[in-house]
Amino acid sequence: MSVGFDHMALDEIQKRGIRVGYTPDVLTDATAELTVALLLATARRLPEGVEEVKNGGWSSWKPLWLCGYGLSGSTVGIIGLGRIGLAIARRLMPFGVKRLLYTGRAAKAHAAEVNGEFVPLDTLVSESDFIVVSCSLSPETQGLCDKPFFSKMKSTAVFINSSRGAVVNQDDLYEALSSGQIAAAGLDVTTPEPLPTNHPLLTLKNCVVLPHIGSATYSTRGVMSALVARNLLGGLRGTEMPSELTF
Repeated sequence: MSVGFDHMALDEIQKRGIRVGYTPDVLTDATAELTVALLLATARRLPEGVEEVKNGGWSSWKPLWLCGYGLSGSTVGIIGLGRIGLAIARRLMPFGVKRLLYTGRAAKAHAAEVNGEFVPLDTLVSESDFIVVSCSLSPETQGLCDKPFFSKMKSTAVFINSSRGAVVNQDDLYEALSSGQIAAAGLDVTTPEPLPTNHPLLTLKNCVVLPHIGSATYSTRGVMSALVARNLLGGLRGTEMPSELTF
């Protein structure tokens, strides 16, 4: 019951001739919404603000207290402008984003809809105020966001990952966040999942971690469940599955 399949032993499945149904497309909007929410919560320090209200830290007004970073006039870089990446871009542009950069295997025709500029990864990393990772996990993207990656980011930049945890080297991310090399990070995916409660990332105020809830709306999970059931029935009957993974 997911769009991702990196958790499956595909070689063995293929060898045994097992059919696999999955749930692409139906969770695009929910995941894009969550990604935008995570970006805003991280950039504008919402979890810190909630905590300050609860612990009595909210006192008299101070000019720079809980200041964060806004989207208006910014440059946003999206790594992987596929279905979800494009849906994220569509939702971010009305905030007044000045430039939308993206990178991937090849330029995308649909990028014109959001005035997307296809650039090399190094350009995206060094010029973006916000970096959103929405690529699939592959041998090429495993550990893509590592120490050299973070070292090229602006010190005021915000990093968001809602794709797969293994795209990020979490030790390198911790170092970048704790040293002030980058401003903040928001993660909806981690390695492992669940993330141990004593993980160093959870000690940082400038790191917002969610429990992989990208598709967690009642309507989306309902549609996913129905699709899984239809896939299962197709498999049992030896007929077509609505969404079957092709090898």
